[in-house]
Amino acid sequence: MSKTAAAGDIRDVDFAEALGERYLSYALSTITARSLPDVRDGLKPVHRRVLYAMRELKLDPKSGFKKCARVVGDVVGKFHPHGNDAVYETLVRLAQDFAQRYPLVEGQGNFGNIDGDSAAAMRYTESRLTEVAEALLAGIDQDAVDFRPTYDGENSEPAALPSRFPNLLANGASGIAVGMATSIPPHNAGELCDALVHLVKHKRCTVDELVERVRGPDFPTGGVLVEAGEAIRQAYAAGRGSFRLRARWRREALSHGLYEVVVTEIPYQVPKSRLIEKIAALLEERKLPLLADVRDESTDEVRIVLEPKSRNVDADVLMESLFRATELEIRVPLNLNVLDAQGVPRVMDLKEALQAFLDHRRAVLQRTSRFRLAEIARRSEILKGQMIVYLNLDEVIRIIREHDDAKERMMKRWRLSDAQAEAILNMRLRALRRLEEIEIKKELKSLGAEQEELDALLADDKRQWKAIVAELEDIKQAFGGGALGRRRTEIGMPPAALQVPVEALVEREPVTVLCSAKGWIRAVKGHNLNLADIKYKEGDEGRFVVPAATTDKLLIFATNGRFYTLPVDKLPGGRGHGEPVRLMIELGNEHEVAAILPYAAGAKLLLASSDGRGFVVPADEALGQTRAGKVVMSPGEGAAARVCVPADGDSVAVVGTNRKLLIFPLAEVPEMTRGRGVILQRYHDGELSDAKVFAKAEGLSWKSGERTRTETDLRAWLGQRAGSGRVLQGFAKNNKFG
Repeated sequence: MSKTAAAGDIRDVDFAEALGERYLSYALSTITARSLPDVRDGLKPVHRRVLYAMRELKLDPKSGFKKCARVVGDVVGKFHPHGNDAVYETLVRLAQDFAQRYPLVEGQGNFGNIDGDSAAAMRYTESRLTEVAEALLAGIDQDAVDFRPTYDGENSEPAALPSRFPNLLANGASGIAVGMATSIPPHNAGELCDALVHLVKHKRCTVDELVERVRGPDFPTGGVLVEAGEAIRQAYAAGRGSFRLRARWRREALSHGLYEVVVTEIPYQVPKSRLIEKIAALLEERKLPLLADVRDESTDEVRIVLEPKSRNVDADVLMESLFRATELEIRVPLNLNVLDAQGVPRVMDLKEALQAFLDHRRAVLQRTSRFRLAEIARRSEILKGQMIVYLNLDEVIRIIREHDDAKERMMKRWRLSDAQAEAILNMRLRALRRLEEIEIKKELKSLGAEQEELDALLADDKRQWKAIVAELEDIKQAFGGGALGRRRTEIGMPPAALQVPVEALVEREPVTVLCSAKGWIRAVKGHNLNLADIKYKEGDEGRFVVPAATTDKLLIFATNGRFYTLPVDKLPGGRGHGEPVRLMIELGNEHEVAAILPYAAGAKLLLASSDGRGFVVPADEALGQTRAGKVVMSPGEGAAARVCVPADGDSVAVVGTNRKLLIFPLAEVPEMTRGRGVILQRYHDGELSDAKVFAKAEGLSWKSGERTRTETDLRAWLGQRAGSGRVLQGFAKNNKFG
């Protein structure tokens, strides 16, 4: 024997190639067996093994608890050959109601808390499955899913759970693999069921339609989602994005005009103790000048008390400073990176993830139906054999008494199967009553009806989807209501940026800024005023009505192209007729106020002049520091600045005095900090009357008298920037959008 042969199969392989092969194997193992959840049941292998092992131990919701050490031992010994601590941490997390939106394990003992404290050792804690976990496992003993051998080949484990409950999105998942990661926030099961039912009934529906039902994540710890609606839709459409989540708080009044802010819900996965330590550290470093003290008065419910430095500190300004400096506000990422039914990792959008769940449920329905049909066939076969006993009772008894080969003789005489003959031989004498014969006939009839129903179900796609819809409605009824199912995370509006200097501690109050046609301005307390009760000087009338707050800054855009800035709290009050705005800013008599709106940091504005030119300017560039204002637009000779509107949308509508309307994409309008702009609309005999930025998908709206009209079919007026447009019949008589 040669020396090479004795050494075994030795090959010369390039080191980089060998390393690449081994690293690829490791990466694939990490991706498929550890980090990414399966789109069908939303579980990673370790979670699935824990639930399956608990089912094998008969730890259903109606049974008693068992030590977690027993569960961990079974999981490690039979299914998951890794450390005890890793398995126990998984079990603990599945039981934490502040980590899982719908806990899959019910714990008894110390399973940790929202402060970040660890759970007790597994020898001290007990657990059992919840009803949600039972829904995930329902049908697993009816050939609903494939099984595969465990790591040692001695047992088998499910490749995925039947999952009647939409667990992937309901409980979410997170994990980091090699070269990829997943981050799926939890959602409301009731909303998911509504979206799934809608998808079953409308296969071609869009992601936007589904987002109308799945409004955003729903975290177990509550909070307020302050992400813009468009950003939420884009995140779900791409399968990637993030959500801005804030703590829920309220202002509690104290005596002598004092108050305190009480935080009642903190963002998801933020340990309360760490959050308070961070606030206290910033307070000690004097980085929170508006805050005097922080106290934790929590019991079973979160209660963090924030004491302001002064009663004149606006609560919104105080919280804004805390949101920016601490984890009272976080961004929760969305990365819908999952393993599909074939085990291939990929990023799905909301519709794909929901459709994958529906496809899985349909496959489970078909498999369990076929399993039940096989059971019916076996049972019917035995029952038909037993009927022969009643029809030939004396002969059957004679054969059994006189012959040792009674089984073979009965099989030959009445053409029985082996199973039928065995069942006859195993019958008890007490079963030979007339009543039993009647019961067998009833059962055969019932089984026949059930078989017909199952055959019809398997042959008809519509029946299958109808059964799935009924199943989803049951899940919604079971888990979509009550204390467990109600939405906990409030869907809020994106907050307006507050740029109030710390030294100007103004109490925030809602006001409405009124400016008359002759330029008299004032601020009246409150919103939603009855404009019919507002009085103006004789010969004057109302022109601008702007809802704002005393902490806002007001942008005034004039026909000379200048922006002027006025603090709302400096405006005269609602008593009387106010003061001329020209006394507050340097605006000549030859120019007029064209627009008034509150300043919003980060916003963008569309400016347009009477000659049809315009551009987009960041609102930050419009802030002026002096009475003389800031030149932003330079109208051409004989023209005047006319329009200043928020650039919120994807399309621009421009109408001229000739009543011709032109609509084109906002992207065709350049963003500038100063200038004359580009041509928005051309006129042969007229000039620009009004302009508006809007979302094309929502249609173009304008006020017509006391009503608001909306036109959704805009094809006739679509064109490129600098066109002339077409006349819009039925447009507002004043030729304005609002």
